[in-house]
Amino acid sequence: MRAFAVGEVIESRNPRYAVGEKLMGLFGWQEYAAASDKHVNLKIAPSDLPLSLYLGVLGLNGFTAYFGLFDVGEPRPGDTLVVSTAAGAVGSCVGQLAKIKGCRTVGIAGGAEKVRQCLEEFGYDAAIDYRADGDLDQALRRACPDGVHVYFDNTSGSISDTVLRNLALGARVVICGTASYPSWNPWNTGPRPERHLLVKRARMQGFLATDFLSRFPEAEAQISQWIKEGRVNYREEMHEGLEHAPGSLQRLYKGENKGKFVIRLPAAKTRANE
Repeated sequence: MRAFAVGEVIESRNPRYAVGEKLMGLFGWQEYAAASDKHVNLKIAPSDLPLSLYLGVLGLNGFTAYFGLFDVGEPRPGDTLVVSTAAGAVGSCVGQLAKIKGCRTVGIAGGAEKVRQCLEEFGYDAAIDYRADGDLDQALRRACPDGVHVYFDNTSGSISDTVLRNLALGARVVICGTASYPSWNPWNTGPRPERHLLVKRARMQGFLATDFLSRFPEAEAQISQWIKEGRVNYREEMHEGLEHAPGSLQRLYKGENKGKFVIRLPAAKTRANE
């Protein structure tokens, strides 16, 4: 099963990686992985921060937020930013990074507890419960009276259709995820965004964090600094043992998680002491 993981090198035939070094990459759901350069995303520098963060706010989630917001969304001081799944591992980071850049932040989340997290833990200026609010369009108009300058879209679907109606002139729409779509087949249909993009002179752009792979160390260094300064918070939900992975994945897609899901495996043995 493909998955991002953090691991310690216990044997190496590559001069770039020494025994004892910590790496983050696509190592899979397994206790041991035979990996090559193409699997490694980041060599982890010695730090007093927990290793588990390199699967969340200092890993793909944080890097997705960093590059999606700064390079694609191009936030400016005073902009209003809206984030869907705003309490999630990516969305919570996006909101905090936007606040650092001087934006006003509005989160969209499902349920009262996640709305509370947005406001109290991740510093959003406003948060909307799309499940409880009967009219999302009106709620957005109240929260964004000057329109939406940057929309960080993790869901697509009906939530995004509503946000598009509230874009400001020159808005930037960052396509990060399409959680509302269960599959590619059949082809998804719905409202068309072209007229909103045209008359509002807006831009919609998709991206993958791995487009910026060579700049991962930049993002890791900057977000680490902000964590140490208390400007970026995070949430984790830790489970012990690989047997918890399938059930955790199911809970994740049901929106039942209470932070970044992390599975911790037993410490590996070297070949010498197996």
